Amino acid sequence: MAAFADLNVANTNDKKKLQSVIETAAHLGYSTVAINHVVEVQPKKQEIGKPSCVSELFDNFPVVQGKSKPIKVLNRLTLVLSDPSHFRQTADFKFFDIVAIYPKTEKLFHAACMSFDVDIICVAATEKQPFHFKRPPVFGAIERGVFFEISYAAAIKDSTMRRYTISNAINLMEICKGKNVIVSSGAEKPLELRGPYDIANLGLLFGLSEGDAKAAVSTNCRAVLLHGETRKTALGIIHTMKKSQPKEKQEDKEAPASKKAKLDAI
Repeated sequence: MAAFADLNVANTNDKKKLQSVIETAAHLGYSTVAINHVVEVQPKKQEIGKPSCVSELFDNFPVVQGKSKPIKVLNRLTLVLSDPSHFRQTADFKFFDIVAIYPKTEKLFHAACMSFDVDIICVAATEKQPFHFKRPPVFGAIERGVFFEISYAAAIKDSTMRRYTISNAINLMEICKGKNVIVSSGAEKPLELRGPYDIANLGLLFGLSEGDAKAAVSTNCRAVLLHGETRKTALGIIHTMKKSQPKEKQEDKEAPASKKAKLDAI
């Protein structure tokens, strides 16, 4: 059975409200949730700080419906930017399990896809996407293991936002074909949460296939967490390339012993 995750639960200073959302998520069958700390980055000022320890939320974390283990709660950072030069990777990033970026411009979207060390790129839900998605940056993000996120809570609140969410999602699907997509809630209260199977069905409205819609709340979320772990531990892949030898030496090396003897005699 797949482990479901909601990687976007809105952070709030109201502890009881946050507890209620997490308890509801566990009751709906989510094994993992991430508390989303949103920071609007200013040109010359970027104070993020350390998030509250999730262990302080509960003495005993709620048990996931249908499973015998408690829900796993993580911390996520989402940076809202309008210019690539405002992005600064700081030491504070290590305090978060997931780092996401909400790009406001096409230039920033391109930079986030091609070079920024983040785990998630957010797609607009409360407004029409301010730029068109293009193949090179989207494919670049997929190749780097970065995921695109569609949040559905805004679509529940308002019919206009619902049109924006669905339209923006379909525009993305036309390019990425359902690859590297996750669907999260962005929920601020329990009533804005939906069960994972309901979200898989909602994914069909976003242009996802049945398999991709289910992956968007399960296996793809797991891949995001693994990407975050790799980013935090600064692990990478070493690419080795065999150095080409000079032509004469290569021929000499590949020549049979009898031919070598004749060449030496000459």
